[in-house]
Amino acid sequence: MPPKKQVQQEKVLLGRPGNNLKSGIVGLANVGKSTLFQAITKCHLGNPANFPYATIEPEESRVIVPDERFDWLCQHYKPKSEVPAHLTIYDIAGLTRGASTGAGLGNAFLSHIRAVDAIFQVVRCFDDAEIIHVEGDVDPVRDLDIISEELRIKDIEFAEKAHEALVKQTRRGGQSLEMKKLKEEQATVEKILEHLKAGRDVRKADWNPKEVELINTLFLLTAKPVVYLVNLSEKDYIRKKNKHLPKIAEWVKEHAPGDPIIPISICLEERLTQFETEEAAAEELKNLGVTSALPKSITTMRKALGLNSFFTTGTDEVRQWTIRVNTKAPQAAGVIHGDFEKTFIQAIVYNFNALKEIGDEASLKSQGKIMTKGKDYVVEDGDILLIKAGAAKA
Repeated sequence: MPPKKQVQQEKVLLGRPGNNLKSGIVGLANVGKSTLFQAITKCHLGNPANFPYATIEPEESRVIVPDERFDWLCQHYKPKSEVPAHLTIYDIAGLTRGASTGAGLGNAFLSHIRAVDAIFQVVRCFDDAEIIHVEGDVDPVRDLDIISEELRIKDIEFAEKAHEALVKQTRRGGQSLEMKKLKEEQATVEKILEHLKAGRDVRKADWNPKEVELINTLFLLTAKPVVYLVNLSEKDYIRKKNKHLPKIAEWVKEHAPGDPIIPISICLEERLTQFETEEAAAEELKNLGVTSALPKSITTMRKALGLNSFFTTGTDEVRQWTIRVNTKAPQAAGVIHGDFEKTFIQAIVYNFNALKEIGDEASLKSQGKIMTKGKDYVVEDGDILLIKAGAAKA
């Protein structure tokens, strides 16, 4: 007998579904968060004050996602309108030890983290007598431990509340399908609690699709992807050395394996925003022999969020659209217009790399590189799509 065909389970991503995902800048007080926010968004909140809680309400801004493919397409088509992709970023107030029990801005701070989908964690590695450290001295590993522990303690609290509610329901007993589902959910929450109490983050475990669906309803802080931004002095950033870097790398390897670490000098990034033109700022970077860490920070975060891009092109408009990885063609069409998902017929597809290599659509067509795809096609990063849809019902 031929072997049974294995049905592949569709992977469910941790986090909110959708494409409009947000990142929050998180860290202890006075590590450079608000200054980073100003530099990354090119918007000024006034001088960030040199004391904890200078940022009370999270400030929000959208930043353009740097992408050489989009730039190339704009040069190629010279469209009347250019619409790049964006990433939404929040500046969140500084955390302090004991935030999980309400210290400092405590619960307000943690609720702001709960509202974002991923975390830029700023870790201070620079000495500056004028900028006080909330813990008294610069010790990034201690700071990483504090934040990690505060988020985990809060998640244990969230999970224990969910567990309490489920136990009340499962106590009734019975064999109904609803009861079976509740018992499964209770078992998942118990597994989450065991994982957290062992000192591990939720995102660092293997969960099956059903478990992920439940985790996503709990909005757990340690389930969110993290990109570590190691804030160096300008001098250390230029010479690519700092005594704390190896210890940070060791900490991340042990506690958050695989999470990206990006060295950055936030004071340099902020200084670059003072130049009158981008060309002048680029010239300064060239003279220093370094590159800005901001583009890499934005693209790394986008990848951590599980986001991809597809493009629509033409002389009227070149636009970069944002989708989650593993998005099928009808759902991608729905990002352009809600009706397109319902009335989707097919997508004409070719990839950016093929266009760049071959040069124009006519040559792509003659070489069989333009494909017609149906409802099951999974859109790849860098695809260029032309959607064919029926008329929407009135």
